[in-house]
Amino acid sequence: MPEAATLRRVREKAREGQSPSSQAGEFIREEIHHVREGEHGARSAKQVIAIGLSKARKAGVKLPPPPGADKKSAPGRPRIRRKSAARSRAALEALKDEPRSSASHLALSRQAHKVAARRGPKRRRESAQKAVRTRKRAGLI
Repeated sequence: MPEAATLRRVREKAREGQSPSSQAGEFIREEIHHVREGEHGARSAKQVIAIGLSKARKAGVKLPPPPGADKKSAPGRPRIRRKSAARSRAALEALKDEPRSSASHLALSRQAHKVAARRGPKRRRESAQKAVRTRKRAGLI
């Protein structure tokens, strides 16, 4: 269950009209804090992000389904069965054995670089220009 403060920040972003990915970023941020505080670990930075996105989807943020998801699990379809409590508990226990370093600054930076490199120069440039415009609007430049 996401923290109340996270849900409040997400609702605020939604009211401001920010994109679903910006809203989902709050859940990812919360998950990074959980790993850094030692609540549980993760195998990789990618897993930390995936857990955050999963929480965002469950909280109702309008994100596309995860890659490889079948049509039955598409958003808008009611869940047929409750998730097994034993499975949830086992998953959390398994995460507790994983390293905490997957949410380190270095690990997250490395993940961001890998993703950016796959995008190609044109899309990287567009993304950087959009970031500058956003910062200007926010009054940070």
